Amino acid sequence: MSPGGGESAAAEPRSVCPVCLRPIPARHETLAGETFLVKACPEHGEFRTVVWRGEPDFYAWARPKIPSPPRHPFTRASRGCPLDCGLCDAHRQHTCTALIEVTWRCDLGCPVCFASSGKVAPPDPSPAAVARLLDRVVEASGRCNLQLSGGEPTVRDDLPDLIRLAKSRGFPFVQLNTNGLRIGREPGYARTLAEAGLDSVFLQFDGTGDPVYARLRGRPLLPVKLAALDALAEAGIGIVLVPTVAPGVNDHDLGAIIRLAAARSPAVRGVHFQPVSYFGRYPEAPDDAARITLPEIMRALVEQTGGAMRLNHFTPPGCEHSHCSFHANYVVGEDGALHRLGEGGGCGCTPGSASRPARPASEGADKSKAFVKRQWVAPALDPAPEKLSPMAPRDDLDRFLARAATHTLAVSAMAFQDCWTLDLERLRGCCIHEVSPDGRLIPFCAYNLTSMSGETLYRGRCDDPEA
Repeated sequence: MSPGGGESAAAEPRSVCPVCLRPIPARHETLAGETFLVKACPEHGEFRTVVWRGEPDFYAWARPKIPSPPRHPFTRASRGCPLDCGLCDAHRQHTCTALIEVTWRCDLGCPVCFASSGKVAPPDPSPAAVARLLDRVVEASGRCNLQLSGGEPTVRDDLPDLIRLAKSRGFPFVQLNTNGLRIGREPGYARTLAEAGLDSVFLQFDGTGDPVYARLRGRPLLPVKLAALDALAEAGIGIVLVPTVAPGVNDHDLGAIIRLAAARSPAVRGVHFQPVSYFGRYPEAPDDAARITLPEIMRALVEQTGGAMRLNHFTPPGCEHSHCSFHANYVVGEDGALHRLGEGGGCGCTPGSASRPARPASEGADKSKAFVKRQWVAPALDPAPEKLSPMAPRDDLDRFLARAATHTLAVSAMAFQDCWTLDLERLRGCCIHEVSPDGRLIPFCAYNLTSMSGETLYRGRCDDPEA
């Protein structure tokens, strides 16, 4: 770590052994524009995995930050990261988004799944157990942004009650992580969720053609996904499309996803790409050809949108570690064209050049949370300026500003880490925290971490003591 406590290209990252999950030394090596995480376990040998390909440059993308530790750590750092999660008192970023899994059941059995859903699932946590977890989030981090997840949360018939429960606890932004099947198939269900207070939906949306869903989800799903979009738009719930990006499967379709999102603006508020990560049982390390990195997604978006999106539009985050994500913000014109929103009209997360002094991570976190609450909810659609008054200005700037008040589209991506790519420097700066059944808050990538044999550090090992 640098003396100021921020990210540093000179700092030696650490990782874990993919076989035994033992913390081990690691380093980054860059050859011919490709950056690898290289690590060696004294028992199981060396591992080498690509984590960044091409421009923007890996080291130039880094941004220094002054840590913003949890308000109330629940555990003490003793064995070293990632073995003390809770959050521990050595964690370097407080919670921006807390994620509560309200069920481990699912109505899909996707080959790609963080939670290995679709297998035999334990009973759902009771409403009282969910209430305890909400209270733990408030105790640890205050009323941050909240995501209800699973499994597939909509298999719970009392999901509207859980949304009302979260709102009654004072959480200002409640989002649902869902595959959208029930929303697309059950008339009126989206309206029920909206009436319960749901602000936004993180909708699994991998592509614009059914071959993509057949590969990633095991069945054709596009018609029901489109029906879910219609239902959510009609109910006034903000929509974020969430594609899992796998090379050779849907990496050719990223521009089409952006065009679909723009065509459905302002109901669709954003697209949040997630490069495929490898969780579960993998006796052999995934080939580097099976991975796609953040800069490759950026360049694909530039190419597939015909230059409407440009490489210099994308910026590092101001909250989580810089190598975890990117973002860009646009206004969708009346003709569907994308017009970039600069720093003044975006999320305010852009920390500036790498040469600038380290900024407090709390500053970026506050701006990020405020942006999410503002951007990812459905906008209030006011009349066009020319309809407000016969004397209202009607020039291009007025029309653009009116459009920017409603028809904005946030484009982002987040690279989740698996046992081959896990960088403990990134993990210590994580701001997305799973609330385990026993009430600990655990960084997302640590909670979902599995060894090559499928063994976990936390998932399935954090039993609710009051269950």
